[in-house]
Amino acid sequence: MPRMHALSGALYTAEQVRELDRRAIVERGIPGYELMTRAGHATLNALRSLWPAARSVAVLCGPGNNGGDGYVVARVARAQGLRARVVSPVEPAQLHGDAARAHADFVAAGGRVEPWTNEVLEADVIVDALYGTGLTRAPAGLAGEMLAAANASGRPIVAVDIPSGLHADTGAVLGIASSAGLTVSFIGRKIGCYVGQGPEHVGRLVLEDLALPADLSAGLEPLARLIDEGDVAAALPRRRRSAHKGEYGHVLVIGGGPGMPGAARLAGEAALRAGAGLVTVAVHPDNTGVVAARPELMCVAAHSGADVAAALERATVLAVGPGLGRSDWARSLLDAAFASGRPAVVDADALNLIAEAPRRNDRWVLTPHPGEAARLLGIATADVQRDRLAAARELQSRYGGTVVLKGAGSLVRSPGELTWLCDRGNPGMSAGGMGDVLTGAIAGIVAQCGDLGLAARAGVFVHAQAGDLAARRGERGLLAGDLLDHLRACVNP
Repeated sequence: MPRMHALSGALYTAEQVRELDRRAIVERGIPGYELMTRAGHATLNALRSLWPAARSVAVLCGPGNNGGDGYVVARVARAQGLRARVVSPVEPAQLHGDAARAHADFVAAGGRVEPWTNEVLEADVIVDALYGTGLTRAPAGLAGEMLAAANASGRPIVAVDIPSGLHADTGAVLGIASSAGLTVSFIGRKIGCYVGQGPEHVGRLVLEDLALPADLSAGLEPLARLIDEGDVAAALPRRRRSAHKGEYGHVLVIGGGPGMPGAARLAGEAALRAGAGLVTVAVHPDNTGVVAARPELMCVAAHSGADVAAALERATVLAVGPGLGRSDWARSLLDAAFASGRPAVVDADALNLIAEAPRRNDRWVLTPHPGEAARLLGIATADVQRDRLAAARELQSRYGGTVVLKGAGSLVRSPGELTWLCDRGNPGMSAGGMGDVLTGAIAGIVAQCGDLGLAARAGVFVHAQAGDLAARRGERGLLAGDLLDHLRACVNP
């Protein structure tokens, strides 16, 4: 039987995954209980692969099919010689369909559902099979108590399909959600595992296709897709032996206002490391010395926007905003940049100035973090984070061009395309200057390929990838400049 690739980059809503499940059962004739059995086996296999020394599991089984998966896990674990203790917030008599059958098979194999006490959690691994993708309200009562106790136990948690309490479409925590070290997800990737608070609760994610036909998703447009190495290869193909610097564009970085010299230099160096043929950095005259310390960068001392006219003529693409500030000087340079008509990557205070005086441009890449996105949309930062996909769509619709909404699970939205998501990167990248490196990397790739949307995807990916490589020596204390050497490796896939 042909199989759907287990690493498919498609990201689906809960409703779409239920449609895939329906197609498998109704259209392909695969019994629902067979899929449940496969899911249970896959979960236990992943658990034992990650914790091979585990000899006992505690399984929390809910009232629906997610709970049925849990009963399969417990039955198979017992058959493999593990100690499996099961608790449930509902009486088994309340189960229906495949979940009731899974419970019956567990009991027939000698298992039993125990009364709930915290002592049940004294196992090597806890399996969270309480709730699946259908949950839309906070787990309450005994189920909520079980989740809280599991999180407080200090023991590793394996979530079946999705952590209980996590909204499958937005990644919002519905009051409380299990904090899993491993999530074994089935059939298709749930978008909520990648956005909002999803990454915080999912832990390591394993996708199991349950041996379903490869064409099961035909005609079903996903909500988003993962960015991967293919986007980098498409934006940055192998260079010809006869290539010269003029073929790879000229980036002009505009920023580096008083007191902020480093941001523009970081962006300029990132553009070089991303492969731009030439990079010029226009900064306040007080800051030229900092830029000149990197001899490969050309430098312009800009007293006002008029001083960058010649550099704008030579530029292929602009990187506007790193360390720009919000002074009259900053506004002068910003106006000159946008008047040039050059494609631009826009970040930092340039975004805040746009929020003050909104404009639209189809030839730019906006790269806001959540706070900047909130100012651009006139809403609270919490509202942006509550539904990042909706915020990215609204930013692109309102301001045009391509939008990169930065953060855990950075999103890229271009006109007429699906939203793209980057699942790389790490908490160590929560440090000053990281956005400047990203701005420069995207601009450097635009200079080479000329495609703003593709360059944004590739830039986001190599930036996150470089961050992960730099974090091998530890996340805490990671500096933006640490990414620069790694960036070179990442743009040479």
